[in-house]
Amino acid sequence: MSETAPSGQPVQTDRRMWLTLFAMCFALFMIMLDNTVVNVALPTIQSDLNPTQSQLQWIINAYILVFAALILLGGKLGDRFGRKKLFIVGVIGFTVWSAACALATTTDQLIVFRALQGTGAAIMNPLSLSILVATFPRPKLPQAIGIWAGISGLGLALGPLVGGFLTEHVGWSAVFWINVPIGIIALVAVVFAVRESRDETVKSLDVVGTALVTAGLFGLTYALIGTSDNAWVSVRTLGLLGLSVALLVAFVWWESRHKEPMVPLGFFKSRVFSTSIIVAVLVGFGLYGSLFVVTLYMQNIRGYSAIDAGIRTLPLTMAVMFVAPLAGKLNARLGSARLMGSGMAMACVAMLGLSMLEFDSPYSHIWPFYLLLGAGIALTMPAMSAAAMGAIDPRKAGVGSGVLNAARQVGGALGIAVLGSVAATITTNAWQQKTQGMGGVIVAKADLLTQLVEGAQAQAVNALAGPKAMQLAMESWMEGFHASVLAGAFLMATAVVVVIVGFRGVAKPQAVPVMDSSDTPPPVAVEL
Repeated sequence: MSETAPSGQPVQTDRRMWLTLFAMCFALFMIMLDNTVVNVALPTIQSDLNPTQSQLQWIINAYILVFAALILLGGKLGDRFGRKKLFIVGVIGFTVWSAACALATTTDQLIVFRALQGTGAAIMNPLSLSILVATFPRPKLPQAIGIWAGISGLGLALGPLVGGFLTEHVGWSAVFWINVPIGIIALVAVVFAVRESRDETVKSLDVVGTALVTAGLFGLTYALIGTSDNAWVSVRTLGLLGLSVALLVAFVWWESRHKEPMVPLGFFKSRVFSTSIIVAVLVGFGLYGSLFVVTLYMQNIRGYSAIDAGIRTLPLTMAVMFVAPLAGKLNARLGSARLMGSGMAMACVAMLGLSMLEFDSPYSHIWPFYLLLGAGIALTMPAMSAAAMGAIDPRKAGVGSGVLNAARQVGGALGIAVLGSVAATITTNAWQQKTQGMGGVIVAKADLLTQLVEGAQAQAVNALAGPKAMQLAMESWMEGFHASVLAGAFLMATAVVVVIVGFRGVAKPQAVPVMDSSDTPPPVAVEL
């Protein structure tokens, strides 16, 4: 009897199957790279286009906002109209708008094109996983997901290194031009290797549910992004958060009564799926929030250039690249729960180690924890994806993948907003206590210096107020750094507990639903 994919369809030839994986990984690498590669180009963009501080932030935030808001819709549209078709639309859109970003001559143009880039990413990201579920047979799917997740982590980790190199040697536009050849290669591979698949049980699109969840995710992400400029208890922040919660509650109410819901709420009846979603939020929350301040530490406190800081993240990058494919194989043997728990425990220990750094700590105190953190991420991500996708009907793979990735994106936005706010508050309090009673330029430029201290801009403090103020600034910022990274470690530990409780009494999770030869595969339309 021939092997079947989780969709119940006969698998393609090995050559075409692995070409499909190549196409998905290439496209995903482009998306993940863009999450971090642009950050290191911001100073050059600032000197070239002269944006305001708010506009500079929106060059990053416009992409994140649209990506997070539309990711569920991207997965659902693929299930409804054809995953290959929609994926091609996403690749073309992302590539075209990347070129438009490179050609932008004003800040407003760049922000608009970045938002449009986010629409392409929101289509490709969930569909890359659902296409793998529809392509690979059960025994080979864990390995495929491991490679897929490894490429995702590799793209995130290589961003600062690639961005630093391109910015220094070519210019800021190169961080966008690089997506064009990658997109073309991915497009050719998708056209010739990927077969079409869709969910034939869906006959219509839930327009009301789509509008509610998209608006709710948009409002939630926008509110979190805005906390960098507005207090958590401000009318604006509380109003946006309240509105987004109301929209999401209305979405759940509507979905529970709709015959063909955008997101089948039955997904969450599975303890494995629900646990995986909670873990995705916690991992995004703790990991993204902690790495945000670690990046500031490397460049602003330790004084490494963008490219030097990128080179020093290579232990993390290499660990992800080599461990993730191995994790895919181990998942079939050990089960997702063990890998997720072990990976997050390793990440927790790594963050505890990083939380003990001081402003003059040598690199030898950093790289072992980077290595451990990379290995922990590489064990966690494939197992989390395999557990979530294995717990749902494979016909719903697109929207299921969208839910998982939306949870991780919202968790990341929460992490940057909350842990960044924690770090800033503690830093400010420490700075005020350390400089209490000091006069001169520190009092005269108190507001400006406080902003610089919060941003870990030690050299700028030195230029304005001298070496003593710089020393106090670094000591103050490190107090906020310690609290933020410790909070990330606590969230990783919490995720370990969630896995232990959530998977208790559950048989060893498989990467996909188990069916024997007597089972009738679910009907899925497939076009060659």
